[in-house]
Order: sequence, then structure tokens, then C-alpha cells
Amino acid sequence: MDAAFDPPAIPGLSSGRVTMPAIGFGTSQLGDCGEIVAAALKAGYRNIDTAWKYGTEKGVGEGIRASGVPRGDIFLTTKVSHEYLRAADFAKSVEESLARLRTDYVDLLLIHWPAIDGTPLAETAGALARAKREGKARNIGVANFNIALAREAMRLCPEPLAVLQAEYHPYLDQTKLLAFCRGEGLVFMAYCPLGRGRLLKDETLAGIARARGRTIAQVALRWIVQQGGIAPIPRSANPRHMAESLRVFDFTLTDEEMRRIHGLARPDGRIANPAGRAPAWD
Repeated sequence: MDAAFDPPAIPGLSSGRVTMPAIGFGTSQLGDCGEIVAAALKAGYRNIDTAWKYGTEKGVGEGIRASGVPRGDIFLTTKVSHEYLRAADFAKSVEESLARLRTDYVDLLLIHWPAIDGTPLAETAGALARAKREGKARNIGVANFNIALAREAMRLCPEPLAVLQAEYHPYLDQTKLLAFCRGEGLVFMAYCPLGRGRLLKDETLAGIARARGRTIAQVALRWIVQQGGIAPIPRSANPRHMAESLRVFDFTLTDEEMRRIHGLARPDGRIANPAGRAPAWD
């Protein structure tokens, strides 16, 4: 049977505050993605990530319905953009996201980026907590926050944060942020886990992949999940690649292989670093 229609079992990842599938499917830059999301769900993904800013919420909702997978079996994440962090705007954005997704709730709601217009974090954190209390989000968290901002959000939010989402791949050292998440009991969701394709030409990863009889993508994703407490969210429009990326739980990298991949980190490894919006990274 084709791998895309023989989905593997995906383990869960739990921090004590939230439980989710240990690998997800990202939809950034996928445009009208209904068929792509349906294919991802048929391949076995049950953790789907979207955001207002991506313009993919409508397609994600369509893909979920077309897939036939029950809504309750899917861990669905969306995000409120930095333009809508005032309390009233935040609440409206959540309602509009739910309408586009055609669902009554999301499993995870994130603040997509820190405020750049002076909106008090306390106001936004209160709106985030309100969405959870009203049943519109079962779990809440932040994305693209540095440690200081994440710690402040945890202090100000009346409901516990469960997740921090940020960029992570072998070219980007996130040692400090990972240590913070582990210390605070946050799941780390890793976007751009393949460096937007940059890793696919890396000779170190290629050598390990050849020795293992695996793809470079599988090696890079295995490196992430093997660290524990991290859920990567790769994206692809190719059903074969979708299926391959799920098959990272049936092999283990050696300590030496893990060290070699950690050694690939470079000062210019960050990809998502929008001028005027990004915080001072750790």
C-alpha cells in the first residue's frame, strides 16, 4: 500500500498541561490549501498548524471536512496576528478565525508575534485567557517570544500557557529557549524544522541519511523529536514527502550523530526575523 495511505502511529507529546501529536503539519505559504491539508490528514497527520496571517484558515477548514477525519481527532492551532492584540480586536480575530475554520474551538491559540504598537502585554494576555475561558481555545500560548517576553506573558496571563512556538532546525541554536521551555513545562513547537529547504543540501545530514537509508528530512526531524519536548511542524505540498516526514519514530540517531547535527548551528541560521517585528532573540 502507498505510504500516503498507510499512516503510521504518531506518539503523543505531553507536558502535563497539554497533550498533542508529536509531529504536526504547517500551512504557512501554502495558499489555497484545502486539498493539501486533506492529503496530510489522510497521510496520518493529526496536528495541523495555521494562522490568520498565513491566509490558510479557510483552506484548513475545507481540508479537515474533505478528509473525513473527525474534528475531535485533530489538534488544531491558529494564531492572532500582531495587528489585533488589543482586547476587542483580539476577540474579533478569534471569532473570525473560528468562522473561517468552521469550528467552535481550536485546540491551541497563540499570540503570533509580540506587540509592536505599544499594546500592553497584560491586555493581550487577558484576551488570550478569555478565549480559553469561553471555550474557544482549549490551550493557549505564544509564538516568537523571547524568554523575557514569554516569562512576562506567563506572569500576566490569568490562565496557564502551555506552548511556545518558534523557529528551530539544525542551523539555529535554540539551547537557551529550549532550556526555558523545559524549566517552565512548555511544549516547544518548532516551525521551519527543515530550514525552508536549506537543510536538504547539507552534506553532514546527507551522509547520515545515506548511512541510515533515510531521507535528509527524516534525519533532521528525528534530531528534533529525539531531543524530547519538541513537536516539529514541517510543511509540504507533496504527498510522498508528507508521508516520509511522519516516519521518524521507528529509528534512533546515535549520540555521535546527534552531536554532529548540533554542530551545524551557525550565527546566520535564523530565517524568520522580520525587521521591526522580531524581538531581541536569546
